Amino acid sequence: MTISRRNVLMSTLFGAGYVGLRALATGIPAAVLMRGRHAFADDVPACLDRSKAQFIILNTSGNGDPINANVPGTYEDTRILHSTDPTMTATQSTFGGKPATAALPWTQLPEAVRNRTAFWHIMTNTPVHPKEPDVLKLMGATQAAEMLPSLLSRQLAPCLGSVQAQPITLGASSPSEGLSYAGQALPIIPPLALKATLTSPGGPLAKLVTLRDQTLTQLDELYRGGANTGQKAYLDALVSSQGQVRNIRQDLLSSLSSIKDNSITSQITAAVALIQVNVTPVVAIHIPFGGDNHNDLGLANEARQTVSGVAAIGELMAQLAAAGMTDNVSFVSLNVFGRTLGPGTGDGRNHNENHQVSIAIGKAFKGGVIGGIGQVGSDYGALPINSASGAAAPDGDVDVESSLASFGKTVLTAVGADAAAVDMMINGGKVVTGALA
Repeated sequence: MTISRRNVLMSTLFGAGYVGLRALATGIPAAVLMRGRHAFADDVPACLDRSKAQFIILNTSGNGDPINANVPGTYEDTRILHSTDPTMTATQSTFGGKPATAALPWTQLPEAVRNRTAFWHIMTNTPVHPKEPDVLKLMGATQAAEMLPSLLSRQLAPCLGSVQAQPITLGASSPSEGLSYAGQALPIIPPLALKATLTSPGGPLAKLVTLRDQTLTQLDELYRGGANTGQKAYLDALVSSQGQVRNIRQDLLSSLSSIKDNSITSQITAAVALIQVNVTPVVAIHIPFGGDNHNDLGLANEARQTVSGVAAIGELMAQLAAAGMTDNVSFVSLNVFGRTLGPGTGDGRNHNENHQVSIAIGKAFKGGVIGGIGQVGSDYGALPINSASGAAAPDGDVDVESSLASFGKTVLTAVGADAAAVDMMINGGKVVTGALA
C-alpha cells in the first residue's frame, strides 16, 4: 500500500487532521477536538435515548440474493419452491418463542439469537440491480435523499460518542453497495486495507499513546481559554489513561492481525474491532446468500451460500457475545430485491420487485415473522402488515408500498429516535410496534 493510499484511508477513517484518531487516543469526542468550546453549543446534536442506542452491523447486497426464499413465513404455501438439498430441509423451530418453519440452517442458530431475530417480508418495488442505493434511501422516502444507514449513524453518534458519524463499508460486491453520508459518497475499505493502514510498523496504532499525550497538551489551551467548571469536569471524566489507550491499541492489533483476506469472516472481525473501539455507529458488510442466481441448477449455490451465510451470522453473534456486546449491537439487512418463489424456479430464480426479506437481530427487536407473502400475478409478493401485531393482514394499516419506509422507521425507533424525528427523516409508512421488544 502506498503512503498516499494509506493517507487517504486514514483521512477517511478518522477525518481531517486525523481528529478521529486523536479522539480514540484521548477518549474525548471528535466534536470537542474540532470545535473547542463551541462543541458545547446548543446546536450540537443531542442524544435522545442513550438506553436504546445500538451499534449497527448492516448486511446489504445489490445482487438480490434469494435470502427471501427459505426463511420463516415462506413455508405456509406448498406451491412455493424451496431447495431440496438435505442441508436445507424444512425444519420447525421457534423464533421469538413462536413456532415457525424455515430452512434447516436458520433453525440451527442458538435459541438466544432466534429469540431476537425478526424476518421482515417487505417490498422494495424495484427489480433493477443498480437501484441498490435507491433502496437504501427507501426509494425516495428519506429526508434529503439520505441513506437509512447514514440516518442511523447520524442519530446514534451523539449517544454512542463514536469517533465519527459516517458509516464505514468493509465489504461490497459492487460499487452500488457503497454508502453515502450527507450526499457524499463514502469509499469502501476492505479488511486487508484496514489492517494495512492501522497495523503497519510505525503506523497510527504504534503511536497512539504519544498522540494521546500530544493532544492533551494541546487541549490545555481550551482550559485556559475559559471553559467553565462543568465543561472541565466533563472533559476530565472522558480522558483515557495511558493504560486504557495501550489496551485499545493491543485489542485492535490482536483483532486485525488475524485478518488474512477480505472474506466475510474477515469483514466480521474488522466490524467487531471497529465497534469495540467505537470508531463509527454503523458498519456495512456483505454476506453472500446465493447471489444473482438466474442459472442455479438445483438451487445448489443458493443452498451452499444459505448454509454459509447463516453460519456467518452465527459467527458474528458469537464474536459479539465473546466481546460482551450482545446487548449493544444489532444486525440489520436490506437488499435491493428478493427472488421469485413460485413453480419453475428450481434451476434458478428471477428478480422479484414485490418481495424482499430484511432481517433484524438485537435486543430492541421482537423475534418472529413480520408480515407475510401471498400470490401476486404468477408469483409471490409481500402482504400488508398490521402495525400493532406485526402480522400479515389483508386490511393491514401498513400497505405493501409503504412497507420499506415502515421498516426504516421501525429500525430508527428501535435504536432510540423519537417519533417526531422519525417522521421528519422518513416520509410515509409507520412504525410497526409489533416488531419492537
